[in-house]
Amino acid sequence: MKVEIQPDVRDTAARLGAGAAYALKVLAGRLAHDPDLGRPSQLPGILTATVDGTMFEDCPDLSVGYIREPDRVEIRFLRAVPAPEPSPAPLQDPDEEQSPDHEEAADPAAVAIVVREVADAWQRVTRRLKRDAPDSYAALRVGARPSAIAALEDELGVRIPAELHVLWLLTEGDDGVHGIDGVDGRGWGCLPGGAALMPLEAVVDRYRLKMDAQAHQATLDAELPEDDRVTVWKATWIPLISHSAADRASGLYLDTATGHLGRWSRYHEPPGDELDTLVTYLEEVADMLEAPALATRDRPGLIGGALVWLSGLREPLPGRWQPLTD
Repeated sequence: MKVEIQPDVRDTAARLGAGAAYALKVLAGRLAHDPDLGRPSQLPGILTATVDGTMFEDCPDLSVGYIREPDRVEIRFLRAVPAPEPSPAPLQDPDEEQSPDHEEAADPAAVAIVVREVADAWQRVTRRLKRDAPDSYAALRVGARPSAIAALEDELGVRIPAELHVLWLLTEGDDGVHGIDGVDGRGWGCLPGGAALMPLEAVVDRYRLKMDAQAHQATLDAELPEDDRVTVWKATWIPLISHSAADRASGLYLDTATGHLGRWSRYHEPPGDELDTLVTYLEEVADMLEAPALATRDRPGLIGGALVWLSGLREPLPGRWQPLTD
């Protein structure tokens, strides 16, 4: 069985120490002989294998996620986990599966495809950042622990879709690049316009704020006909991307009911659908970074080691902002 390890996984292992890199190599050898070694995770199509760090010198306990196909295994992500956690990706609660109100399970094959598409698109983005915009690459947080995503899911009371779940496993958010000489200190994210993936704690805070705003609006609209009532927020909307790392008063949410992105802002105007899914959004970002000459939605460029999108600049910076080239 052929075992492939994504480059960013190797980088993560190297950052965790020589022992982690060696443990990953050993695990890859085991998977070549026993590809079903891992346990099913909360993401259909993704298996999770754990590594006991005490078996290797200078190595923490590891959680390794991989996709198993008929003729190969592809290791997609790796992270250190606290030793007391025997399994960072527990199986779904059986009681929840048996609930009559539980939504119908998605097609595992379709979910596996979505998981792969998100992972592939994000890998293309980070590969370009690492090569050309190291400051922006360094601003990305490591992947979230499955237990943290499960806690967020419980906090919001909304099931996290597989595509968002796997993205958070790959990165828990973007802290942005601050202090770019001659540019405002907005905290430049790596997404078009300088937008940034929101950390999990910011997702929870923004969700609570918007749900409170909706409750207040519902009180104001109580006597109005249904068609005249204003929708500020829906329980199925998860804030995901903010205007920048420092400005989270506007951005994009993911509608878990439809799978599409939409816009929100501080002014509570009617939301605008993007008609993008998370997959198509990330794929377009990757396309613009890999072929910037063909980019239409925005133009990526560099100021020093930071990725700065042209639409986010308040004024041209001749000689400072350099367009990204193929």
